[in-house]
Amino acid sequence: MPITRIAVGSPGEASQPDALKAALAEFISMVIFVFAGEGSGMAYNKLTSNGSSTPAGVIQAALAHAFALFVAVSVGANISGGQVNPAVTFGAFIGG
Repeated sequence: MPITRIAVGSPGEASQPDALKAALAEFISMVIFVFAGEGSGMAYNKLTSNGSSTPAGVIQAALAHAFALFVAVSVGANISGGQVNPAVTFGAFIGG
């Protein structure tokens, strides 16, 4: 595919109100995901005195991240499409 056929987003698209609202929703979703997932891991480690490397700790971490991802996607689903990955937004901006 020649390079002239690739759609590239314009800088003006980034200042549209819908794009800013979607970016803010994605940022909030990402903060929810990271804070809830990592915070629960740190709390479990503190409560069990370094028990986070046990099988129960691994399952707890997986469940905490699963629930945090569910909440993060639910929060941003109607605004930004429910994506929690900033790389997807950057790729969509570059790809037009």
